[in-house]
Amino acid sequence: MKVSKSGTFQELEKYPCAVTNNIKNHPRKGRARVPSVAQDKIIRVTNLRNCKLTAPQIRAPKCFTEYFDPKDPIAIERLNLMNMAKLSIKGLIESALNLGRTLDSDYAPLQQFFVVMEHCLKHGLKSKKTFLGQNKSFWGPLELVEKLTPEAGEITASVKDLPGLKTPLGRGRAWLRLALMQKKLSDYMKTIINRKDLLSEFYEPNALMMEEEGAVIAGLLVGLNVIDANLCMKGEDLDSQVGVIDFSMYLKDGGHSSKSTEGDGQITAILDQKNYVEELNRHLSASVNNLQAKVDALEKSNTKLTEEVCKNIILYTLKTNGISVFFFKASRPDGAADGQVLGETRKQLKEETQLRLDVEKELEVQIGMRQEMELSMKMLEKDICEKHDALVELRQQLEDVRRLNHELSHKSQSSESSIKQKAEIISRLEEKTNQMASTIKQLENRSKQAEKQKDLAEEANRLFKQEFGDKIESLQQEVEQLRRQRYAAIRHRDLTYFHFFLSLGECKNCREVFCESCITNELPLPSSINPEHVCNTCYSTLMQQYASTPT
Repeated sequence: MKVSKSGTFQELEKYPCAVTNNIKNHPRKGRARVPSVAQDKIIRVTNLRNCKLTAPQIRAPKCFTEYFDPKDPIAIERLNLMNMAKLSIKGLIESALNLGRTLDSDYAPLQQFFVVMEHCLKHGLKSKKTFLGQNKSFWGPLELVEKLTPEAGEITASVKDLPGLKTPLGRGRAWLRLALMQKKLSDYMKTIINRKDLLSEFYEPNALMMEEEGAVIAGLLVGLNVIDANLCMKGEDLDSQVGVIDFSMYLKDGGHSSKSTEGDGQITAILDQKNYVEELNRHLSASVNNLQAKVDALEKSNTKLTEEVCKNIILYTLKTNGISVFFFKASRPDGAADGQVLGETRKQLKEETQLRLDVEKELEVQIGMRQEMELSMKMLEKDICEKHDALVELRQQLEDVRRLNHELSHKSQSSESSIKQKAEIISRLEEKTNQMASTIKQLENRSKQAEKQKDLAEEANRLFKQEFGDKIESLQQEVEQLRRQRYAAIRHRDLTYFHFFLSLGECKNCREVFCESCITNELPLPSSINPEHVCNTCYSTLMQQYASTPT
C-alpha cells in the first residue's frame, strides 16, 4: 500500500478526530493477516429509528451528548449512523494499513464502508411521489457537487457514461467509489454539507446531512486519503445490491476474559444487541405487513380496472351495433326526410367515432396502468422475498445471540465458581502463612536462646581452661608417658609372639601347625621322595600303615 509523504499527516492534523490519531499511532504498516468476515452474521438494516446501538466501541462525542435528547428517535438514529461511520472508517484504515496493498472491490471492510455511507446519505431524504410509489435516491444531492466544484464534473460524466447503470441508486454508488479512488470524497462531502440551503431541497430539516453529525463524518473521511483503492465497476450490479451492514466485524467476543467485571459488561452489551435485533425484527415484520396490504390493494384495483375495461368494450360493441341498425333503417327507400336524417346520421357518426377514439385511448391508458401495476407487483414481490430473507437471517442471528448469551452465562457461572474456589484457597494459604509466620517467630526465639546458651558454654569453657590448664598439661604428660610404656609393652609382646611363631612347624601330612617338640619326627611321604617333618599323630598313623603294607 502506498502512503503519500507530501503533507498527508499535516493535512490530517487540521481535523481533530480519532481516526487521525489512529493513523499516526498505528504500530505497524507492514503486512498482516486480514480478519475474516463472518458471512453468517449479517443484519439487514432498513430502519434505524427507535433503535440504539450499545456496542462497547460506540461512543458519542461530547459536543453531541450535552444536547442529546434520548427520547428523540431521529437524534438516536443520527447518532447511531455517525458511530457506525466512525467504526467503519477506523476499521477500514487499520485493516488497509495492515494489509499493505491496494484495495479492490472485493475487500469486505471497504464494502461495509460504502454500505454505511449509503445509509448516511439516505437518512432524512425527501420522498418523490411517482406512479410506482415513493422513491428515495441520494443521486440528486451528489449531482450538486458538479455545480459547486468543477473538478467533480469528470466523476459525474464518467458515472453517466457507465453502461449498465439504470437507476439513480446505482449512479450514486458508482459516484462514491470514483470519489474514493480520486481521494476527494471528504472535500466533496464538505462542499455539499456547507450548502444547506441547497440540501434542504432534498433532505428533511432533521436529516443527518443537515445536522452537525454530517460535518463530523466529513471530517472523518479525511483519513481515507492515506489508502489507495482500485475499484473495477464493470460487471458489478450496483442497481440491485442490497445495503447490508455486517455487525460481526465490530462486535467483540468476551468469552476469553478472565475478569468478572469485563464479562458482565460484555454480557450486557450482548443483551442490548439482542434487544436491538428483536426491535429490528419487529420493524421488518411491520414493513412486510404493510407491503402485503399494498399488494392486496393493488390486486383489488387491478380487478376493478379489468371490470371497467370489459364494460367499456361491451358498451362500445353495443353502440357500434346500434349504428349499423340505424344505417340499415335509414337506407330503406320509404324514408320521408332523407336529408334531415342523413345530417343527423352524420352528426351521430362523428360523435360515435369520437367516442370510439376516446374509448380506445382510455383502453390504452388502462392497459398501460395495468402493465405498470404488474411491474410494481413484481417489484413488491421481490421486495417481500428480500424482506423474508432478511427475517430468516435475523432469526438466525437471534439464535446465534441467544446461544452466545447462554454460553456466556455458563462461562460466567463457571468463572464465579472458580473465583470462589480461588478465594477459599487464598484464605487457606493466608492461614498457613500466618501459621508459618508464628512458627518462624518461635524458631527465631529458639535460635536466639541457642546462641545465648552457646555463648554461655563458650564462656564456661574458657573459664574451665583457665582454671584447669596446668592440670590438663600434667595429665597430658602422664598420658604421653603411659602411651610410651604401653607402646614398649606391646612391642615386647609382639616380639615374643614372633619368636614363638618362628619356633612353630607345619606338618606336611595334615598341614597343621605344631610346636617344635611335636614335629621332630621325619618320614618319607607319597607326595615326596625326601623325608618330611610330620606331627606325632601322623607319625604313628603312617608307621602303622607302612607296617601293614607288604614289602
